[in-house]
Amino acid sequence: MTRLLGCDFSSSPSKRKPIVVAWGEFAGDRVSLKSLEQYPTLSAFSDCLQINREWVGGFDLPFGLPRELVLSLGWPTAWHACMQHYAQLSRVQIRLAFAQFCQARPVGGKFAHRATDQPAGSSPSMKWVNPPVAFMMHAGVPLLLQAGVHFPGLHDGDTQRVALETYPGMWARRVLQRQSYKNDAVAKQNTERWIARKNLLHALVWGHDDLPMRLKLSAAMADRLVDDASGDSLDAVMCMLQAGWAQQQHAHGDALYGLPADMDRLEGWIVNA
Repeated sequence: MTRLLGCDFSSSPSKRKPIVVAWGEFAGDRVSLKSLEQYPTLSAFSDCLQINREWVGGFDLPFGLPRELVLSLGWPTAWHACMQHYAQLSRVQIRLAFAQFCQARPVGGKFAHRATDQPAGSSPSMKWVNPPVAFMMHAGVPLLLQAGVHFPGLHDGDTQRVALETYPGMWARRVLQRQSYKNDAVAKQNTERWIARKNLLHALVWGHDDLPMRLKLSAAMADRLVDDASGDSLDAVMCMLQAGWAQQQHAHGDALYGLPADMDRLEGWIVNA
């Protein structure tokens, strides 16, 4: 049985803020959460990708840049070549290039967006602060390429290990609207956010009109998800569920795992957006 992977990624992981990976598998029409793993370094996470075989994974990091930005900077417009070029740059070089692009644009429209950003409600993939998703892509996509995984619609690789861009915030908003359910700052880890995580998990387990997958898990694992005030564990699980939805589409004959057939093959797309 193909395993499902969900990853809450960090571009600068540490023991305090590790990369969190949720592992699961289908149990009937649900996805059963089997384990949660933490990786305090990019090297340890890379080893996880190399060692584990036969999975469909959802990764909470961008897989592409806006076409408008790439054209403006004169970077390669083929996805693999663009990512190779991007990986060779330093974070300082990326920040400078993106900041110069933004300076020439009007207030309220500083960032370029991908087509998937509006339906997903996601941050621009060129954003380098709050959250630094541009650096997450810079750290994460090269590791996935080095592992030789398959990127549906973007780059052919080992079809036993399939990498998809997922975004847990999209599903969280379908349940909670704009209510906050997580915060890394201890002072902001309050009862209201704990209740929000409880309500979000309830929707994942018992079903919600706007969520296409349901979760199965133990009581101990449920407590662990609710008690993780950073929300990283819950985010990894939602990425795993989105990967499960994509795997269902593939099982029904969709080679793109539910991604739109007409998506921009430079920008990529977020699963279920």
